Amino acid sequence: MARALGRLYARASRGIQLGLGPIATACARFGNPERSFRAVHVTGTNGKGSVCAMVQEVALRSGVKTGMYTSPHLVRFAERIRIDGEPIDDELLLDILEEMDDRAPELTFFEATTLAAFLAFRTTGVELGIIEVGIGGRLDATNVLPSPLVTAITRVALDHTDYLGDTLELIAREKAGIAKPGVPMVLGPLEPEADAAVVAVTGEIGAPLIRSVRQSAPDTGGKTSYQQENRRVATLVARELQASFPAITDPIIDEGVAQARWPGRLEEIDARGVHWLLDAAHNPDGAHALIRSLDQPVAALVFGTLADKKWPQMIEAIGPLVSDPARRFYAPPFSGIAARPAASPQLLADCYGGQVTASVAEALERAAAVVSSVAPGGTVLVCGSIFLLGEARALLLDLPRDAPLAL
Repeated sequence: MARALGRLYARASRGIQLGLGPIATACARFGNPERSFRAVHVTGTNGKGSVCAMVQEVALRSGVKTGMYTSPHLVRFAERIRIDGEPIDDELLLDILEEMDDRAPELTFFEATTLAAFLAFRTTGVELGIIEVGIGGRLDATNVLPSPLVTAITRVALDHTDYLGDTLELIAREKAGIAKPGVPMVLGPLEPEADAAVVAVTGEIGAPLIRSVRQSAPDTGGKTSYQQENRRVATLVARELQASFPAITDPIIDEGVAQARWPGRLEEIDARGVHWLLDAAHNPDGAHALIRSLDQPVAALVFGTLADKKWPQMIEAIGPLVSDPARRFYAPPFSGIAARPAASPQLLADCYGGQVTASVAEALERAAAVVSSVAPGGTVLVCGSIFLLGEARALLLDLPRDAPLAL
């Protein structure tokens, strides 16, 4: 398996190549596995993975044979492709990767992984595939899906501007590109500029809109959890599935959406005698959503992000969560992102008067020591890049970890 994953990872040197031509050609070569299941297609700047996980939980509780495809992985690559809620079996994954090496050598890393998910779903008889967009939507490899049962946009914020555009309108237009004629699209809370762009695109395509909130603006006050926003979107998505899957009842929707858990998103862990809160707040919008969601004081903070993110704005939002940053704010390096390097821990620390640590492990140790000595029962918040979270989660739970990849 290690060699097969190594060959797959080697495709990452081709970077991100938006466009449907290569993936469509490869899918046809394999007999169009993307047409072997009915699908839910979800995009958004933040929240799309959580919505996918909630819809998956509903489908599983309804007895529907379910596949889910998300990216990137938190700890192990197999997390990206799930069959009935579990990471893909190593033997099946190996068979698929080896076949793609022979028959689809031209694909990028993300295109190949997307095709692998479709092949896995067909091989295992998946009835409902829940597909998360990688970047944008219109030209994302996942948009080769012919006609999903329902699509969704969770939130739209400024992120990946080098690929999607530098305004909310441009980014929203790219995300709305997953709309299909006659296929309902569920909308999360959008800024007016983004909302107008989505309305224009879906109107041209002929996709009916279903809003999760009465007004087309995000919640801005109080302690509204961003997961509450995601639950509203997931609930509406699940209701759209009821006509095709009668076993999905309203009580199951309510239970599944409420009980679903998505690692690294407001995830609470008790380890080493300390309470930890892990959240992939990887851009300013995510940082502000995290702050609105917090219902407990933060005793210590471990933070890191990729260099291409708007990290000064993130620190401006998150930094004030801890008093005495010189003793309670830690910026560690984290590993494995050659194509998209991490922001300098020294710059992050200097931005808010925190401390640089030599590793994620040291940051966790020092944060835990602070809590144990001066804030018993306090919470350590680990947030920022999903790759920092993956390393921290593996250390806290003693999990084996595959190399991270920012694709």
